[in-house]
Amino acid sequence: MRVTPRAWIGLMIWVGYVIIIIAVTLLSGVPFPDIGTSADSTWRGAVMDLAVAAVFLMIVASLLGWWRPALFERQRSHHKWPIFVPIIMLVAVLLNFFNTDWSQFDTSFLLSLVALGVLVGFNEELMARGLVLTALRSRLGEGWVWFLTSALFGLMHVGNAVIGAPLGSSLTQAALAFASGTAFYIVRRVTGSLIWAMVLHGLWDVSVFAVGHAPLAPAFGGLLGPVVGVLSLICVYWVIKATNERPATAVAAAV
Repeated sequence: MRVTPRAWIGLMIWVGYVIIIIAVTLLSGVPFPDIGTSADSTWRGAVMDLAVAAVFLMIVASLLGWWRPALFERQRSHHKWPIFVPIIMLVAVLLNFFNTDWSQFDTSFLLSLVALGVLVGFNEELMARGLVLTALRSRLGEGWVWFLTSALFGLMHVGNAVIGAPLGSSLTQAALAFASGTAFYIVRRVTGSLIWAMVLHGLWDVSVFAVGHAPLAPAFGGLLGPVVGVLSLICVYWVIKATNERPATAVAAAV
């Protein structure tokens, strides 16, 4: 690592990311409720800001030299069974896909959803459970690392209120994001890689946008979301237990 991880660096990355997302979305002129309703609104209101933020994150990760600790664990969780929770989330994704009327999407709209999924999964995981997680591990125990990365992930969704979402729904989304973020954290700890969390995160968002725009029937897959959240909060203890992912430099400093 070129730069020794520090908690304040992670917080600055989080602030910078949130500012970029909000600023570029406001410049696009697309209000939050319109995102995902058409190809144009998705490209301009979601993909564009995520693309700019992706460049920001890649530059930061490269300058800091944090790619490896951001993407990979030194040691996987001793308990593998909590992976059943993200698997339920994957089932919900498949249910959403099967419950979507894909005939209502033209090629441009489909491509915008694919771009959205790739960028959301890459950006939000690299930012929250990658770079911020690496920074916080320099100072805090893993229990606090899980809690704060999930809390910051949830809190950034409150920013949707700035770009046109109702405050009440933004707060609800923040709470759900805290829980779903815990599921993605479980994926990282059990598999040892952030990449699988990126994939699941991207698929989840695409399925939610798709079924929200063109449902064939009530979105039963969405009902599993709160179940996944509750189970994640119950099971996360076992993937944190006996974890020591603090950088060697931080451990040496503590000694």
